Amino acid sequence: MKKISVDAFLADLEHPLKAEIVSVRKWMIAVDPAIGEEIKWNAPSFRTSGYFATTHLRGKGTIGLILHLGAKARDLPPGGLGIRDPESRLRWLGRDRAMIEFRSRAEIEAGRAALTAIVRQWIRHV
Repeated sequence: MKKISVDAFLADLEHPLKAEIVSVRKWMIAVDPAIGEEIKWNAPSFRTSGYFATTHLRGKGTIGLILHLGAKARDLPPGGLGIRDPESRLRWLGRDRAMIEFRSRAEIEAGRAALTAIVRQWIRHV
């Protein structure tokens, strides 16, 4: 199976929130120099030593960023991941995964500091 680059994927993507998807991508790459990207699970996905975030492109009027610990279940630290989220941006989907949803570029920009702090905490668990 031939891998497609994120640039090629986005160039061909038809999505009403494409500008927001591009904005989330740029922001994610800027969070930490150790973050790389690939198309995984048919969407732009982000990794350090393992995959930890995948864009969710199937929402109606939203895009999501699903934070996870990869494809395989892992043991969690006692008490869970302990991610600080003072602005309540995370919607927990399970003990080891959560989603952040965006409706606009302005919403992404307004939450940039809080979102960056969340991602920096998350990648410590990968």
